[in-house]
Amino acid sequence: MEMIILLCLIAYILGSIPSGLWIGKIFYKKDIRDFGSGNLGATNSFRVLGVKPGIVVTLMDILKGTAATLLPFFFQLDVNHHFWLLTGIFAIIGHSFPVFAKFKGGKAVATSAGVILAYAPWLFLAALVIFILSLKISKYVSLSSMIAAASALVISLFFQDWILVGIIAAIAAFIIYRHIPNIKRIKKGEEPKISWM
Repeated sequence: MEMIILLCLIAYILGSIPSGLWIGKIFYKKDIRDFGSGNLGATNSFRVLGVKPGIVVTLMDILKGTAATLLPFFFQLDVNHHFWLLTGIFAIIGHSFPVFAKFKGGKAVATSAGVILAYAPWLFLAALVIFILSLKISKYVSLSSMIAAASALVISLFFQDWILVGIIAAIAAFIIYRHIPNIKRIKKGEEPKISWM
């Protein structure tokens, strides 16, 4: 039990790494919280820092979710495979409420994707394809993120792993909840669209 608690704490710390904030400050002398949406996530990093740093931030946010989910494997902990999802959830919490950024983080899309990548790679790939197609058509990152999250839930039903389904349902609901301001802006026609795809 002590080891599980320790790994969940490590997962939270990993998730708390504010990739966009640190890259912006170190390499561009910008605090991305002062620009765009003010969000610490990958989307605002694209908007404020540019495509290349945005890609780096996205990959870092994905990988911290993946690394956190694989902690039980890295530490050779003899637990049920579903415990991987537990440490993954703590990474998502860390990303959304990071200890390194006054508990104000991103919307957890990329980090959640990283959790899914570690636990169910084919589900990750399916959701990624849907995200890219939606982004190509709509030009809205926020809308595409919500569509991908909802699609991941539907696709997860075919895995017949009901703990996975429950976790994906919670993640999808959380992602949509975090995007309520974006939904309002989309309805008003005020949500920024991407121009690089």
